[in-house]
Amino acid sequence: MAAFDGVDPETVLSGRGDWMTADHASALARYPLDCLETEYPHYVGAVGSSGTTPSPTEQHPVFYGCFDWHSAVHSHWCLIRQLRLFDDHPDEAAVVESVTSRFTTANVEREVQYLDDHPSFEKPYGWGWFLRLVAELYLWDDEQASEWRSILQPLEALVADRVTEAFLPRERPVRVGTHHNSAFALQCVLDYARVTGDDELESATCDRGTEWFADDRDYPVEYEPLGSDFLSPALVEADLMRRVLDREAFLTWIDGFLPEMTEPPYDGLLDPVAVPSQTDDGAELHLIGLNLSKAWCLAGVGSTLGEHRYAEPFARSAARHAEAGLSRAFTDEYAGAHWLSSFVLYLLTRNEGGIVPT
Repeated sequence: MAAFDGVDPETVLSGRGDWMTADHASALARYPLDCLETEYPHYVGAVGSSGTTPSPTEQHPVFYGCFDWHSAVHSHWCLIRQLRLFDDHPDEAAVVESVTSRFTTANVEREVQYLDDHPSFEKPYGWGWFLRLVAELYLWDDEQASEWRSILQPLEALVADRVTEAFLPRERPVRVGTHHNSAFALQCVLDYARVTGDDELESATCDRGTEWFADDRDYPVEYEPLGSDFLSPALVEADLMRRVLDREAFLTWIDGFLPEMTEPPYDGLLDPVAVPSQTDDGAELHLIGLNLSKAWCLAGVGSTLGEHRYAEPFARSAARHAEAGLSRAFTDEYAGAHWLSSFVLYLLTRNEGGIVPT
């Protein structure tokens, strides 16, 4: 999309949104606004019998659009974060009307009932994004945000309990580049705990991150990426551990975790992933998201490294990934349009609170 053409890498990687214009804000809001109210096509999951399958709006009257529940959740996050960060957003009235129409007590009660009936639904990716959405409402000092947060509170309590009871107790993490990645979910939970001041959840999340990942050594980065990745398992894990460990411990950890990243075949992780010019399916569009998420991981980890030998290569790589991701992120193909704007906003505003909050 032309709105982001020509923005220099240093500005993009600042993680601040004060340079963005009304055109940038409209570009970021366009697809989420449309897709949140697009019920079909939709991924309905497994069908358990030959009976009629309830419609997405019947099952999920809040988060029915965007093809699947987690994309609807983080598209709400995308729009609400824009309202918090951008004064006089050109689409403010449309966003408020759209979100308010779904954020009702009755609709949230139905969402709570569905999660009660399906205990593993959207574990852990959707849970993590939902907590990130709630954290955004905590950060926004606004009467409308307070009202929305109050309406979502029953679902917030349920998801937070599910995280504590059914995710954090796992014996082993899942190291993949898609929705079941444990490190990314822990990032979401940890950021939520820090925003909301939940010291007990913060401590439990840090403990689990240490137990799962602190002893990892010689990660096989040369195997990345798989064909449908939208996260880098290696970089997402490093992005988590910089949240969990103090800086000196993190520098020691990353020296043991990564091989020599400036030499073949390991330096391939620092290269943006080539995305086919004509994509055949949503799995290929995942690679656009992969370039965006690698950019924010490389920038975030690089900013923690100080004088470490990887700091400069990571910064250069982050810039190249950001350029590659932004050049393809705004697509009319629904398989990408229903989720990629959230990844763009995460990258562009990663230092605006709620993401690795201090």
